[in-house]
Amino acid sequence: MTGRSGPPVGGIDAALAAVSADRAIATVGTLAGDAFAGRRVGTAGNIAARAWLAARLTDLGAAVTSDPFPVRGVPDIYATPTARWGDRTTTSGLSFGSDASLHLASADLPSARRGPLGLAGACDPRDRWLVVPATTGLFEAYGTADGAAGLLVARDVDADGWQFTMLAGPDPGPLPVITLSGPVHDRVGRVAVARSGGWFEADAPIRRADVTAANLHGRLRPPVAGEPDLLLAAHFDGVGDHPGLRQPAAADNASGVAVVLDAARVLAAAMPAGPGLSVALLDGEEVGALGSARHAARLAETGADPLVVNVDGAGRLHRAAAVEAGGPAHGLLAVLDQAGRRTGVPLAAGPVASDNRRYAGAGLAAIGIGAGMAGYHSPSDTPDRVESDTLAAITRLVVATVWLAARASTRLPSSIGDKR
Repeated sequence: MTGRSGPPVGGIDAALAAVSADRAIATVGTLAGDAFAGRRVGTAGNIAARAWLAARLTDLGAAVTSDPFPVRGVPDIYATPTARWGDRTTTSGLSFGSDASLHLASADLPSARRGPLGLAGACDPRDRWLVVPATTGLFEAYGTADGAAGLLVARDVDADGWQFTMLAGPDPGPLPVITLSGPVHDRVGRVAVARSGGWFEADAPIRRADVTAANLHGRLRPPVAGEPDLLLAAHFDGVGDHPGLRQPAAADNASGVAVVLDAARVLAAAMPAGPGLSVALLDGEEVGALGSARHAARLAETGADPLVVNVDGAGRLHRAAAVEAGGPAHGLLAVLDQAGRRTGVPLAAGPVASDNRRYAGAGLAAIGIGAGMAGYHSPSDTPDRVESDTLAAITRLVVATVWLAARASTRLPSSIGDKR
């Protein structure tokens, strides 16, 4: 089958001309909208986004399957955290998400707790909020914090002043742990060292939820025996909204999903009979790339051996798109290089720490493509910062790569790796 877009027509130039930046921008806007609430795994917004995406794949003519799987212990900030501090004469409130946030290792503290300030390792810790020096590790600080009210650790902020949100990390520890921006941590630390009556008050409303995630797989056409099978992949989950704090997840990774969907639309009409084409829209990337690990295992169970092109981030093309190859991917990488030359998209070897690594780890030829993560894991990751020119460029790159791979021998021998 070739999908509802019709039979194969034209050549690579016709395929590239069919790329639609407007369509991709509309996809980003929808996925990053309020209705999907940041798309954190297991949430109502994530489930609604998955249903919407399944309908888009069906519109392309794909045979769509959903594969649910459990995810344990997803961090959930269930109320807007509050924090303030001061000394004998002043009180300062701290803004959630910028001045202060919650560490993944934080214990749940549903009600505000107030206590005097102290410096970790330098005073009696009992009932104190301890400022942990930047040179001291969190787990080292636990050793001198018996009976403390909680720990205060430094965290960098991005160019827009936001602390980034993570979902994959350490298990909860024994104490509430508040992350402070560098300047706030410095100011609070100076008061703690001076022992001038400083105090801190905060809650830490964070719990862990066991949820169900689900991947989507859309088969547009099966491969004829002896022909290559191409798989386009992107994760659709985000880190999710916090109470009172929208985190749209536009570049990461609504943009990658938009690229994959539009590339699949074009290729369904442009590819000749023979090569296979499918799309994987993956869940659970933000909690450790669990969706791609699941999908790679499913492929292995069925004996499938696709060439994988994964897109994580197509928000802004700086000097070049980052490319990471893994598994027996030398031939596929050579095709990608040709596609970059054909489309004028500069490429550079660089880390793409995403689902492509799970496929490569399963022995599949996989390349990851990334182009910009403005506002990474923060409220700044908004649709207006995703550039239509970048979306179009990366979509053309993917289309050209798949179009060329469908016509070339991509299992080239190599003496440097590629061992299965």
